[in-house]
Amino acid sequence: MGCKLTFVDDVLNRSFYKLGLIVGKQPGYFIIIPVLLTLLMVTGYQRVHYEMDPEYLFSPVSGQGKLERRIVEEHFKVNYSHRFNVGRITRAGRFGRVIIVAKDNITNMLRTEVWKELRELDELVQNITVTLPTGETFTYREECAKWEGQCFVNDILNLDKIIGEVERGELNLTFPIMFNPVTWEAHAFPVYFGGATVVDDTIVSVPAVQLVWFVRTDNKLQQERGAAWEDAFLDEVGIAEDTGRFKHISVARFASRTLDHELEKNTRTVIPFFSSTFILMGIFSIITCMMGDWVRSKPWLGLLGNISAVMATVAAFGCAIYLGISFIGINLAAPFLMIGIGIDDTFVMLAAWRRTSPRLPVPQRMATMLSEAAVSITITSVTDMLSFFIGIFSPFPSVQIFCMYSGLAVCFTFVWHLTFFAGCVAVSGYREKQNRHTITWLKVLPESRARKEEKSWLYRIFCSGGIDVADPDNPIDNKEHCIMAFFKTTMANILNNSLVKALVIVVFLMYLAGAGYGVTNLKEGLERRKLSKVDSYSVEFFDREDLYYREFPYRIQVVITGNYNYSDPQVQDEVETLTQKLENTSYISNSLYTESWLRTFVNYVSRNNDYLNVTIDNEVDFIKNLKELWLFPANPFSLDVKFNEAGNQIVASRFLIQAINISGTNHEKEMVKALREVVAESPLNASVFHPYFVFFDQFELVRPTSLQNLCYGALMMMITSFIFIPNILCSLWVAFSIISIEIGVVGYMALWDINLDSISMINLIMCIGFSVDFTAHICYAYMASKAKTPDERVSECLYSLGLPIVQGSFSTILGVVALLLADSYIFSVFFKMVFMVIFFGAMHGLFLLPVLLSLFGPGSCTRKTSNVKVLKVEKPFPHPYILPHPQLVLNDQIFNGKNISPNGVYKIYGDDKDLGIGTSGEDTSESSSNQSQRRQIGNDGNSRKKYEDGWKRSSYQSTSQFQPSGELDLYGHDTDRTWQRQRHEDGRRTGENYRRSRELHRDDDWVAQRKTSDAGPHREGPYRVMRAHSHHNIHRNRAPRRTNSHHNLEHLDYVAEMRFP
Repeated sequence: MGCKLTFVDDVLNRSFYKLGLIVGKQPGYFIIIPVLLTLLMVTGYQRVHYEMDPEYLFSPVSGQGKLERRIVEEHFKVNYSHRFNVGRITRAGRFGRVIIVAKDNITNMLRTEVWKELRELDELVQNITVTLPTGETFTYREECAKWEGQCFVNDILNLDKIIGEVERGELNLTFPIMFNPVTWEAHAFPVYFGGATVVDDTIVSVPAVQLVWFVRTDNKLQQERGAAWEDAFLDEVGIAEDTGRFKHISVARFASRTLDHELEKNTRTVIPFFSSTFILMGIFSIITCMMGDWVRSKPWLGLLGNISAVMATVAAFGCAIYLGISFIGINLAAPFLMIGIGIDDTFVMLAAWRRTSPRLPVPQRMATMLSEAAVSITITSVTDMLSFFIGIFSPFPSVQIFCMYSGLAVCFTFVWHLTFFAGCVAVSGYREKQNRHTITWLKVLPESRARKEEKSWLYRIFCSGGIDVADPDNPIDNKEHCIMAFFKTTMANILNNSLVKALVIVVFLMYLAGAGYGVTNLKEGLERRKLSKVDSYSVEFFDREDLYYREFPYRIQVVITGNYNYSDPQVQDEVETLTQKLENTSYISNSLYTESWLRTFVNYVSRNNDYLNVTIDNEVDFIKNLKELWLFPANPFSLDVKFNEAGNQIVASRFLIQAINISGTNHEKEMVKALREVVAESPLNASVFHPYFVFFDQFELVRPTSLQNLCYGALMMMITSFIFIPNILCSLWVAFSIISIEIGVVGYMALWDINLDSISMINLIMCIGFSVDFTAHICYAYMASKAKTPDERVSECLYSLGLPIVQGSFSTILGVVALLLADSYIFSVFFKMVFMVIFFGAMHGLFLLPVLLSLFGPGSCTRKTSNVKVLKVEKPFPHPYILPHPQLVLNDQIFNGKNISPNGVYKIYGDDKDLGIGTSGEDTSESSSNQSQRRQIGNDGNSRKKYEDGWKRSSYQSTSQFQPSGELDLYGHDTDRTWQRQRHEDGRRTGENYRRSRELHRDDDWVAQRKTSDAGPHREGPYRVMRAHSHHNIHRNRAPRRTNSHHNLEHLDYVAEMRFP
């Protein structure tokens, strides 16, 4: 069944075995060096560079919006100091913006008292005094963006001169544009009025008004001064709103630095939960690692496992900072994840330690522990690292940075656990070797001895522990873990019930149906409000904007570049055709809201040519008259035409269109896609642009990027699992599990109000690695089982992996639960998605996969058969050339009902190896039980004599020339090469031995002769291989052959070490 591609496993086991020996002999170095390296890496924090620019973090590196912006800025660079026009900006710049509604819930803002307070608010903003660190002060009027020497102003406030007449109904405001009869200014109401009720082009009511102030940002110094003004603006307006300065209006504020501030607040919000999470995980680890045995209990190692993960994460972050990687607030979610991953590795290593023999020296126990845990912790760490490193190739810098930090943290956690934590285990091992109390470190008695010596019940409960050296296998000191027994019996019996299997499949189908429904309703894109904290002032602003200002949200620029002759009627027709196609889409308003210099200029000349007496039929006259009649400095159209250096040819032109009724991220994505398709079909070299298109590009890329990452990730996880667990069927079931879990996460995240954006993409990438952890080991445990029936296979895999899955899933979820308390969308997404992937993974591992494997896996067609009856004569003395069944030979029937051990039946099979992720539960120390019980046989003289007499009579009747003399490797290894060469010699020696034995008069002489001929060391190791030797063939010393924990699973029933006569 399993592919024999065990090279990786063999290398890992040998390497970890050697590492364990070294750590066991010199644990101090492995504790001190990681601590010193951590302290060294911490020094990198003084060089940290915080990156909080939302545009950089959450927009694609090479998005089309950034390319379009480069084109626009190449030809139409914004001049904030002299020729600023708000509809033609290419970047957000520095600004302050407010949306005002009435406090008395009256939906009409066209009232005198409201307009009076709007004027007061404008005066407050313009008079804000900003003090720089240098001591210099300035106000808005000194740093405002200007048009022809005049500060940018909110001309809508000039309605205060006629607002009384409007309130009394004596004057109507016409929508969308109206000239003020007092100031003769043109008021564009859609820019300022939100949610206006219009009847017959007359404004009836206005529920919201917005005002905006821009400052200069032409150079770096102005950028810094503008940032300082924004901070002062947010503070002063916030104070005015919070103190109730305005009686009739409610003000929601926003500035370009708002999102920067919110990202910083998100970072600060989660920091206080580090300590509480560490305490919570420490308590959980201590409780989980405790046992009733106060010697083998390891509560401090559970705590040290958390410390190891924290040290590794701190060192990894310092290393990343030294490498020059910018730090972002999202990175603070990584320590919570690393603690969960680290405690999982802690459970694995402690479980492997408890399966080692307490009689072995500490270095050998360490070697055995690390070799058994090698594949488990390596496959989980490698899959997690690979999933994070996949994210490095994402087009979003926020995903790249987080994945670099987290990938390094996983790598450091893996190394720190193999060094620092392993050293701590070794120190604890020396304590255990001396049978010292886990807390007081005082020597104590094992429970069995404490009972014999009649120690008090308090001593037995709170002090006793360890094993009795004189009787190491007694049941009092070796108790089975109750939860593992529950999974083996109760849980397995429940899942093996036909009705339960049907119920599990039905629930799985319902799970897929719900996930499919969620996928169809999945929204894409990161909304700006989700970057803010739940209680942020900006949330109110975003809510008002979505409620009142989605009818005319975006002023879109259409730029045409290239040397076109605009006097050519064909070129004019192509430009007009492009303009009309854009206006005819459902996303763009009609021509009333379009600003086209070409359309208006041609119409102007056509209507007034009788008295203008000009011609525009050739390029020279066209450009000459265009400059003289239309592109004068006061006309905003002068910003829309770019000439060459000679001024005799147009190299770029621009016109503006108005988006209408755009709501939601999906609608925004569809709008951008449709407009780009229209300009792509045009014969002109045209492009569309708005500053927010840079953000909207994530809506277009997030779906294909996520699908690509999921596909690559699933393929890499399947290949990785096959390398470490070389079984093709197992790899296919792992792939099935990954796909099922990812579909569930994607579907149910939509139902849990999570968009597909760069934040959730980080979690989807991370979930690829997490989805492998449980399912891979369950699949392989079932596949590798030698049990004949599916029910027995289910029982075996749940017995070995049920408790570890529960522990691992609970610890990971517990590690991130604090993120839910941060009141931040970013961190709540981390909790929700980690919770889903761990929960779905655990449910797949504990319920779905055992059921599906029992129905469709190997042995699914095998029926349960009754026990095979064995003839009475075969029971005590089986044929020497076949492998005896342990329950037919090595029980008390061999000795005519005489028990040879406290348990009655001593074990021919070694303990099951760790099937993957191990358990921190209370395990028996039975790995050396076979040796102990053989010693007990030797100590019973009568039983020993009967045992040897039986084998003597059996050997006399055997055909010894066919009996192998070398080592028989039952699993196909080529270790029997001397058998063919010695078969003839063995036959001759057997005949001589037979004749010589007949001359002996006492059985004791024969026994002594057998002892001499069969003397040789027993082989220790994970595999128990039967040795076959002739009477006088001396055992050859052979180095222990290491194995790997997963290749070993092909032979769950280990054969005890025995010798033929």
